[in-house]
Amino acid sequence: MILKTYSRLFSHDCDLTLETLERLHGRKAHLRFKFGDWDLTGIGDMFVVAGTEESLAPIRDSHGPVIVQDIEALQAELLASGATITQAIVTVPTGRMLYARHADGLHIEYVEWTDALVEKFIRAPQREGRLASEL
Repeated sequence: MILKTYSRLFSHDCDLTLETLERLHGRKAHLRFKFGDWDLTGIGDMFVVAGTEESLAPIRDSHGPVIVQDIEALQAELLASGATITQAIVTVPTGRMLYARHADGLHIEYVEWTDALVEKFIRAPQREGRLASEL
């Protein structure tokens, strides 16, 4: 059910953060887009969320994103395990997402990517023998 996991990094300056991460990874970010007040970037297994302190405050306690195959099936599993959905399923530039607080208190963002993104960043690299962390 889980296709890829990212470690979320919060930043106030995406370009500055990305400059360092691209140097350390030895390649450019594979994903970058704006969503609301945030500048979002994926590189390897890191996901930068950049914005003002005020715009980042609502998600500061969260982890992820965790890329999943089927967001509805995931939601059902989460609810069955005692999780609380803190952000209902919504459409985002990369597909659909939700936030859930697990019974143990972990707050996690789950995203179901579009078919095109799954092909580009999961399936095609797998066929080439590359790891998702090598993106």
